[in-house]
Amino acid sequence: MPGTADAVGQGAERPLALDTLVRLQRLRSVPDAPRRLTMPDGMTAPLGCDAVAVPDRLGPLVVPRLPRLGCVYTDGSRWWWIVPSDSDYALPWPSPAHYAPGARVTGTARLIHRPEGTVPYTPPIPLYLALCRVTGTTPDWSRAVSA
Repeated sequence: MPGTADAVGQGAERPLALDTLVRLQRLRSVPDAPRRLTMPDGMTAPLGCDAVAVPDRLGPLVVPRLPRLGCVYTDGSRWWWIVPSDSDYALPWPSPAHYAPGARVTGTARLIHRPEGTVPYTPPIPLYLALCRVTGTTPDWSRAVSA
């Protein structure tokens, strides 16, 4: 068939070069990468650092139930408490709480409470119990074991 080779590729788009694909990838909108909450100057975290978040409507209900308040942050929709690393070990935090290993959060959070001293932690067990109380959740260790 004469002319068939000429017809192939007519009107077809040219393939994209690798440099074009790389440039397009870099221009894509990328959701906020998680960032670690920054500790205030002079604070140390000898036990590592995780965070527990709750919707901002629950934050003020939790605070009076705590014996000690560590660093607390807000991002406008949640309150974040700093707890020692691995405070989620064998402890399912009640919904709607969110546990963030490494205290990594998306977006920007600002410090709203700084404790006296150099340790940023809110004690995790009292925080867990306060969250259970305000959410109406039975603490995990109080639930009946099914046979």
